[in-house]
Amino acid sequence: MQRPEVEFIQFDKRNMKVVDQCAELMSVSEPWITLRRTYDDVAKIITDETSEVHLAILRDEMIGFAIIKMRGSFVGYIQSIAVRPQHRGQGIGKRFMEYLERRIFSEQPNVFICVSSFNRDARRLYERLGYETIGELRDYIVKGHSEILMRKTVSPLSEFWKLKK
Repeated sequence: MQRPEVEFIQFDKRNMKVVDQCAELMSVSEPWITLRRTYDDVAKIITDETSEVHLAILRDEMIGFAIIKMRGSFVGYIQSIAVRPQHRGQGIGKRFMEYLERRIFSEQPNVFICVSSFNRDARRLYERLGYETIGELRDYIVKGHSEILMRKTVSPLSEFWKLKK
């Protein structure tokens, strides 16, 4: 199977048309339906000043997006990643994660992500990419489901900063 040519880019959050597309994608697909993430919730997260938003573009169409935190108290955190359901299972999520890792690892030695306990496919992907489970946050977003905190690292903080000097 030929891999679709997908471009990954950071986008200007002032583009409300794209904010609308991202919020719509997330608010009508799993796992965010189960997590009760609404359109307004997503739009607020996307436009937050501490968020970086990156897009997956296929033939001029936004087919996915990710929100990462590169400022604030929890740096290197992939807050959300979404790919349109019809584009899942084609390796796009894996390539998107690798793109986000390059972005984060350019400044930080750790990448963090939470995955919902019921989202087994995503958890398997993250494990194949080298993420380790750090802990479980029971009933964190919705009752009856946990968020699993995972981490991928290239070095301890102290060593990373020595190399950056």
